[in-house]
Amino acid sequence: MTINEKQDELIEDFAFYEDWMEKYEYIIQLGKELPLIDEKYKTEDYIIKGCQSKVWLHPDMNDQGKVDFAADSDAIITKGLVSLMVKVLSGHTPKEIADADLYFIDQIGLKDHLSPTRANGLLAMVKQMKLYAVALQMK
Repeated sequence: MTINEKQDELIEDFAFYEDWMEKYEYIIQLGKELPLIDEKYKTEDYIIKGCQSKVWLHPDMNDQGKVDFAADSDAIITKGLVSLMVKVLSGHTPKEIADADLYFIDQIGLKDHLSPTRANGLLAMVKQMKLYAVALQMK
């Protein structure tokens, strides 16, 4: 599935929910389903700068040249947000990730319904994932 197909699927999933309380519950549920990150990556080296809560993100290049992200957060909503990003960007090449237009964030209304600090944190996640992809591209 391409990055855009994954985004379109998320947009459809979010359209199913009537109000933002239900959408937040869905985001929290996605966070609960996020596979656990290895404890060795829960260090300062893997913390995303710019997030109010602690968010750890680790990229791993698999044998097919695609990036798999592992993530966690100490805050339930933030963990759900990072799980959205992992869901959309994992399993793609560094170039696909670096070039991705992440339109789903606007289309599902996240920017309008997050506090300024959470919105900044989400942008920091996107930036960090793209930076990891660029760095992996250069290897």
